[in-house]
Amino acid sequence: MNPTVVHISADYPDACVPRKTRAVKALIDGTAGRFDHRVYSLNRYGGGLAGFLAAGQVDEVADDGQVAAWRYAAPAKGILLRRAMERIANRIVADIRNRGLRPALVQGHKLSIEGIAARRVAAALQVPYALTLQGNTDQKIVAVRPDLRALHRQVWCDAAAVIAFAPWISRWCEATLGPSNAVQIALPCVPVADRVISPRETGSRVITAFHLEHWRNKNIAGLARACTALRGEFPDLSLEIAGSGTPDTEKAVDDAVRAAGASAFTCRTGTVGGDSIQAWMNQGAVFAMPSKRESFGMVFAEALLAGCPIVYPRGAAVDGYFDGASFALGVDARSPEAIAAGLRELLRDNAARKRDLAVWQQASADQFRGPAILARYGDALTKVLA
Repeated sequence: MNPTVVHISADYPDACVPRKTRAVKALIDGTAGRFDHRVYSLNRYGGGLAGFLAAGQVDEVADDGQVAAWRYAAPAKGILLRRAMERIANRIVADIRNRGLRPALVQGHKLSIEGIAARRVAAALQVPYALTLQGNTDQKIVAVRPDLRALHRQVWCDAAAVIAFAPWISRWCEATLGPSNAVQIALPCVPVADRVISPRETGSRVITAFHLEHWRNKNIAGLARACTALRGEFPDLSLEIAGSGTPDTEKAVDDAVRAAGASAFTCRTGTVGGDSIQAWMNQGAVFAMPSKRESFGMVFAEALLAGCPIVYPRGAAVDGYFDGASFALGVDARSPEAIAAGLRELLRDNAARKRDLAVWQQASADQFRGPAILARYGDALTKVLA
């Protein structure tokens, strides 16, 4: 009989919001043969009076035996967060007992939110709990809620395992919340496309890809300004933007590019999805996405697997995985000058960077592919249970 793992996540596709990110779902689906998973998928509502008066009240929307889709009341911006998560935890414990489940482990899929509930559920059931660190949200909430710092420190310190999407957020949590004795691993998100494609020589083609709805956070304005600054050094430099959006967001991207003086050498290609995105990435000299906030950024791993060097935001995204690598440069996303410096370094000696990337692909690419990621995740949970 497989051990049962209870997951508490606000980022799991469910009957309430089917189009959520699939990072957590990929881990659960990919280890179904080793564990029996029970998911409590949370969806907040009630930013107004309802959220204040009934924080933590749960409405059960759907339940297929493996995934329970719940809506819960709570105000926006983390107000009454502790009360809401503690009431949700009590409801989860009652549901587990009513079903006669005997979980071996509980996992909260963000330290700062679901981790509060996971700690309480685990204590009630007398089992260990694990945390997922999602850098963007966890850093933001822990930083802006000093009133919850003691609680977040307890959640962090009492966990049996901490699974971070990238090394940088583990380092930040340790510096902010103190040391932890938990089993700690950095675990990339399972990519949608994970073929390994050898690098090839290209011109000075800078590429980026994101849903255009997120154009501000993805910092297309900063990237476009950096490219404009480099046109004198690289006359054949072009910027290509993959991704779709609404007419309003498409116009916003075009306006940002125009304001940066980059319209003449920039094009948008629309959505490039599935396996085709890596073939598209293979044609680029540099994949650059200097996001203002980024937990991991699956496209960075997909680009490297596809043979394209990357510029990523320092202190976010994939920071910590490629320290010292010549083909992956972290830059200050707030500075167009720093973005330009990173692009210049990769464009100036692009063939050599791609040769280094090819060596890395042979030695280390598997750690960013689905099978290896899922095996490491399952091994981490098994280690905790042992």
